[in-house]
Amino acid sequence: MLSVLFAVISLLYATVGQAGGTAFLALMAFASFPPVEMRPTALLLNIVAATYSTWLFNRGRLVDWTKLRPLLAASLPAALVGGFIVLDAHLYKAFTGVVLLLAAAILAVGHVRQGAQDRSIPLRGAFAVGATVGLVSGLTGVGGGIFLAPILITLRWASPKQTAALSAPFILANSVLGFLGAAYAGQTPSEQTWLYALAALVGAMLGTLIGLRWLSERMTRCALAAILGMAGLQLLLLPYLRT
Repeated sequence: MLSVLFAVISLLYATVGQAGGTAFLALMAFASFPPVEMRPTALLLNIVAATYSTWLFNRGRLVDWTKLRPLLAASLPAALVGGFIVLDAHLYKAFTGVVLLLAAAILAVGHVRQGAQDRSIPLRGAFAVGATVGLVSGLTGVGGGIFLAPILITLRWASPKQTAALSAPFILANSVLGFLGAAYAGQTPSEQTWLYALAALVGAMLGTLIGLRWLSERMTRCALAAILGMAGLQLLLLPYLRT
């Protein structure tokens, strides 16, 4: 049953270029996974889901590497440092849940002007955003794309479709560094991760195809807003649901 849920999460998130790290963590917390296993397991699932999405987006020449490079240059060292740190989860869940809900609201009510999104990212802005999101990624086991996406769209640094293509490799790279840091800190993934990873891969394959073929710019934006909202509510309400 857990494998099916991991596959569904991966499918939904992959439609907008995301890997599903926040929902993976929420599901594992609800299923009473040992805390020491949650972060490395989520990061490994991120790696599996984002690897396929990255390959497919790159094969279609949809990834703007010029925009992505400075973001990665700042985020990767920060993700590694964040992975070294073992963080208490309670405050993080509340804070992250509020941030995700705010990001969802901005995407849902904001108006995107056609032709205004394809702007170059200022170097200082890229380094500031990349470092901040990378650190949060390593600390929490979230690949970071779910924070990067609303920033890119809100600041009109990328269109919703471009954001999906940028998010997948960003999540992949940060998840790899975050996992290495978590492993160094002594955290190990669940013994059943291989089964969850297979489910996540199937979901990512289906979700990426759906996002590329059938979602318009507006639908992609709305889908991302819905996913951000669901992830935020999961993190905020999970302690009450478990009691």
